[in-house]
Amino acid sequence: MVRGVSVPAFLYGTAWKEARTRQLTALALESGFVGIDTANQRRHYVEADVGHAVAEALAADDLSREDLFLQTKFTYVRGQDHRLPYDPRADFPTQVAQSFASSLEHLQTSYIDSYLLHGPSRGYGLGDADWQVWSAMESLQQAGKARLIGVSNVSLEQLAALVREAEVKPAFVQNRCFARDAWDYEVRAFCRDNDIVYQGFSLLTANQRELVDPAVQRIVAKTGGTLPQVVFRFAIQLGMVPLTGTTDATHMQQDLSCGALELADEDVQIIERIGV
Repeated sequence: MVRGVSVPAFLYGTAWKEARTRQLTALALESGFVGIDTANQRRHYVEADVGHAVAEALAADDLSREDLFLQTKFTYVRGQDHRLPYDPRADFPTQVAQSFASSLEHLQTSYIDSYLLHGPSRGYGLGDADWQVWSAMESLQQAGKARLIGVSNVSLEQLAALVREAEVKPAFVQNRCFARDAWDYEVRAFCRDNDIVYQGFSLLTANQRELVDPAVQRIVAKTGGTLPQVVFRFAIQLGMVPLTGTTDATHMQQDLSCGALELADEDVQIIERIGV
């Protein structure tokens, strides 16, 4: 439970699925995922196809909307291609409003469970654009249209500024998680201290070199699980909500069953220090 909202322990990420987005989102829902992550960024996501898959699952009476956790994002022009979900000449609050309305239409829903800023407008610090966008997102939450708001692809310095100065503090941070940085240790620690839930993505793909380390392989062998199961269970034991983007039905079921594993504290510490 995050600020009164039920949040699943695991999210299915729909980036880079293109023509397979609808099929794979449906497969994820059939496999047991109830948390779906997307973005109104046609460059990397097909948000409308996520919505079609969700609508089909709801129509089949397998789920109710209240069972699902739908997360999407507002993305600046620099992260988009020519298929924009808003008028780029409009002011930022209008861009947020247009993008959000488009997301509601794509996802065939009247509200979003979690709405993220898909990365600040610049690499260092927060600009005026970020404060305008965040204010617009705060308004969406206060109106009940977005139940929770957060930020993705954010540095510790940017996150600290947002927490310090925003009226509504972020409920989520979603970052690419690198083992070489102790799995984003500083940001995770800040999140823990400030009642923010950390979502980690690219846990496998960003860390392929570190995960073949013999120490990690010994832990995998000891558990009897798969490497992805061990990594995802490790993330959950650190307090993360992990994302997986697997396209394989068996792997989806295996990933969800990682909760059956329990890593010893010393094994968690070994994995946390791999590559550092």
